[in-house]
Amino acid sequence: MTTKTALVTGANKGIGFAIAHGLGTQGIRVGVGARNDERRRDAVDKLRAAGIDAFGVPLDVTSDHSVAAAADSIHNLDILVNNAGISGGDRQNPTTLDIDVLRTTLDTNVFGVIRVTNALLPTLLRSASPRIVNVSSNMGSLALQTGPIMAAYAPSKTMLNAMTVQYARQLADTAVIVNACCPGYVATDFTGFASPRTPQEGARIALKLATLPDDGPRGGFFDDAGSVAW
Repeated sequence: MTTKTALVTGANKGIGFAIAHGLGTQGIRVGVGARNDERRRDAVDKLRAAGIDAFGVPLDVTSDHSVAAAADSIHNLDILVNNAGISGGDRQNPTTLDIDVLRTTLDTNVFGVIRVTNALLPTLLRSASPRIVNVSSNMGSLALQTGPIMAAYAPSKTMLNAMTVQYARQLADTAVIVNACCPGYVATDFTGFASPRTPQEGARIALKLATLPDDGPRGGFFDDAGSVAW
């Protein structure tokens, strides 16, 4: 049986690292995508120390060159988890929003996902059971309107959910299954560790979607409880 290969972006810490670890414990070879060389190496070392087949992938999702180089270095891929994301900072009042903050947030949270997905799609299409998981947030839900007002971050996740649907529709006649997930409010540096929910708990829904059976749902937005209204 051929070992599956996954790439997780932003996998050097937090939820991304937990996703990489969770996939690795299932016998999946895991690529740790991260910008920072030292942090990427440390993450790979930790995964290998846990008995996981891990390798580092230098990857800045905001750089066309970096994404192209990463895609060229990966010859087999079954699972892509687009986890890398930024908050955009605290000051996100829509009435005073700095357009550059919105632009920077979208460049990572939306355009970065598109860059990485499109660059790796030809490789994914060679897999027998390819899966794409976009790590989103229920803060992007127009129905729920959760969390504080964050006029750059929240809309970036709304658009990510919308792009997930577009990919799922476009790839409906292929084996590629695309979904988005909300890990919940997790204790990471992203949230100032202000939550009892662990990265491992936050990673569970992404792990489920990354290993769906071939008849699994497509174009959905899920958390641990099931479908999320958005």
